[in-house]
Amino acid sequence: MHNHKNHHHLNERTLADAWADLQAHADAGLALHADAYRLAFSDPEFLLRRETRGIRFQLEMLKPDLDQTQAGVENTVVVFGSARFPSPEKALQSLEQAQQSGDIKAIALAQRHMRNARYYDQARLFARLVADYSNQQAPQSRLFIATGGGPGIMEAANRGAHEMGAPNVGLNIALPHEQTHNPYITPELCFKFHYFALRKMHFMMRAKALVAFPGGFGTLDELFEVITLVQTGKATAVPIILFGTDYWKRLINLEVLVEEGAISEEDLELVHTTDDPLETWNIIKNFYQLA
Repeated sequence: MHNHKNHHHLNERTLADAWADLQAHADAGLALHADAYRLAFSDPEFLLRRETRGIRFQLEMLKPDLDQTQAGVENTVVVFGSARFPSPEKALQSLEQAQQSGDIKAIALAQRHMRNARYYDQARLFARLVADYSNQQAPQSRLFIATGGGPGIMEAANRGAHEMGAPNVGLNIALPHEQTHNPYITPELCFKFHYFALRKMHFMMRAKALVAFPGGFGTLDELFEVITLVQTGKATAVPIILFGTDYWKRLINLEVLVEEGAISEEDLELVHTTDDPLETWNIIKNFYQLA
């Protein structure tokens, strides 16, 4: 009789041996050269070819999906925002150092950091509200904070959830000059992406709400992708909330799109604007009629 358990063990050992062979090369400081005899799945030279890009897409799609499912993460509240807005404590430290240096430009920059640090605090507080609610729910009803995994506003949201003892997700991206993941993400829910497109898809797969704090090109890219998907019916309608009225009103004039006939007037109803963490959370609660 065929022993499935032994077969599974042998298969796992074969996979482990293939990777151990590569690790031994690395430990010995040996350069890795193309090797026709190496098992295909353990051959980085092969997996990094242009022709295997589709396989890499699949792997980057599958790994975070399986790990989040295993952890019970099915519903997320996605928080976007600038990686460059520091925590109040870091902003204050920068201001003190700038004032000691007497550098006028450094002082002006540090003062701007102090102004923007309030958004860090508000993102942190919002995440605490979501996490507090989630901690009281049955596992299948929990909402998990998810961010891009980096510093700034992303760190603030992960930090708020972490402080409440709630698991939280970070979908980090490998960039030339940025960025390492922040320390508040639940380790088994901290993922690193190569492809922006796959990362954005993962944001939408589980998102039950999107909260966009002030940010730059990355925040705008993610925000408008979500608005487009919802407007065109490619994604289920979710609350889309712009946090920071003054910032967003100065940056985006959506009314121009209506005046010029580029969008319908009812499309404006897809987006809410607020300045209050509690109001942000209430918009989401009301949308889903949460107790």
